[in-house]
Amino acid sequence: MEQILNTIERSNVELTKEDFVSDQMVKWCAGCGAHAILAAVANVFPKIGYRKENFMMVSGIGCSSRFPYYVNTYGFHGIHGRANAIASGVKISNPKLSVWVATGDGDSMAIGGNHFIHTIRRNIDLNIILFNNMIYGLTKGQYSPTSPMGSVTKTSPQGTIEHPFNAGELVIGAQGTFFARVPDNNIKLMTEVMFEAARHDGTSLVEVLQNCIIYNDKVHAPITSKDTREDNQLVLRNGEPMLFGAGNKKGIRLNQTRLEVVTIGENGITESDILVHDQFQQDPGIQLMLAKMAPPLYPVAMGVIRSAMYPTYDDMVEDQITYAKANSKILTVNDLLNSGDTFEVK
Repeated sequence: MEQILNTIERSNVELTKEDFVSDQMVKWCAGCGAHAILAAVANVFPKIGYRKENFMMVSGIGCSSRFPYYVNTYGFHGIHGRANAIASGVKISNPKLSVWVATGDGDSMAIGGNHFIHTIRRNIDLNIILFNNMIYGLTKGQYSPTSPMGSVTKTSPQGTIEHPFNAGELVIGAQGTFFARVPDNNIKLMTEVMFEAARHDGTSLVEVLQNCIIYNDKVHAPITSKDTREDNQLVLRNGEPMLFGAGNKKGIRLNQTRLEVVTIGENGITESDILVHDQFQQDPGIQLMLAKMAPPLYPVAMGVIRSAMYPTYDDMVEDQITYAKANSKILTVNDLLNSGDTFEVK
């Protein structure tokens, strides 16, 4: 992996995954997909190479939000739906930190939905890991904003009648600059994607299709199981054709304005007809179509779908502060109180 270049101070000693393992007892259920996410974070933090003290984990409320206890870095366990707001404040007040958010589909896309979309729109340099198990697990099985329509849960005994969010569509629609998706049973891919998220300057969103073994077991099995993943997953690599299926015989091409699944060797289709992935393309048109793909017509796109460069909120705040310090006539509180834009109450 290439070295990440930014202003966050790097470690003078080589760190290992053991340096980021905390002494706290992990209390997730045996078999929960969150264990794999924790393993991927422990893998990627030493590869990123920052000083351990320069990592910060922030969370809200939910099973995912115990994450700060389980990583040996600075951490902040916030309140429900407010992790992204807290993380924004942390990054703006201390740009030298690498700030990571652990959040769930309920925490960020329901009660915290407003903070979520505006954090993404502002493009603050944060790394958000979205644990998407399509259920409220901590509160024992209510449907969430990503539960598929018709899901039978404790709060929808006859099936949900709400149209679910697609995380990628929501992120790109909110002007997101980075979106990636990974299954929780592929730690290697998860580690690679998290490294790309850290390399990205701006808000990165990594959606993890996470299994909740107690309240929504096998919800992602049609995509992640050994029997189906070959045909139902398209792992994107920048600069490479979008091939999938047994022997990479299937591919995605652009047919007029829509994506289409084709088979190489049938109807004159060759590899040259297959779309080549461009994660850095600023126009999100094809990336949005990739993020929305789903069975039975399409495979689900995995890996980094979008990584477009735009100015970040935190950098522009720093620029404005620097400009104000150099050019403002107001240098002290006394200067401000006597600046003329005041009044006296008699």
